[in-house]
Amino acid sequence: MSIVTIRNVEFLNNPARFLDPYHFRVTFECIAPLPDDLEWRLIYVSSPGNEELDQELDDCLVGPVPSGVNSFEFEGSAPLPSKIPPEDVLGVAALILTGSYKEQEFVRVGYYQNTEYDNEEMKESPPSDIRFERLVRDINTKPRVTRFQIKWDIFPQNGNGQAVSAGAATSAAVPSANDIDMEDPQPNGSAS
Repeated sequence: MSIVTIRNVEFLNNPARFLDPYHFRVTFECIAPLPDDLEWRLIYVSSPGNEELDQELDDCLVGPVPSGVNSFEFEGSAPLPSKIPPEDVLGVAALILTGSYKEQEFVRVGYYQNTEYDNEEMKESPPSDIRFERLVRDINTKPRVTRFQIKWDIFPQNGNGQAVSAGAATSAAVPSANDIDMEDPQPNGSAS
């Protein structure tokens, strides 16, 4: 059972200019109070075959976390254009939100992002030099969610006051996306 279940990720500025910061709200449920922080990271992946080009756009700590439904707003910088190979700027990239507890990743929520020029003429005949100020991004709102088994070191109580073991993540799908692609829970550290 997972202690934390993401209920919704809402992008507050989608679509947006490519150079605008990402702004979104994360809503999650916690079935037992967590005395330590949850760490959330936002990562931009322009070249799936080269992890060295991944850019961590921002991270934040949320905690301690009370039981119940919680939410926070998160703003992450736009990716640095200088770190994106020119051939990977236009088209599809990935945006990944990760959640960790005590340095153990328990969830990864991935989105496809499409980047294109803001007018038909430039879409049909792109300039030889990328004009980042003319690019727009659109994030597909159907996430791909991967959950990982971690050691929570927390034991929620059932209705009878008895401790319920926690460890394997079996939380429900993000309800805002009815047709979410789900992967089976993976042991922490496995490739997805």
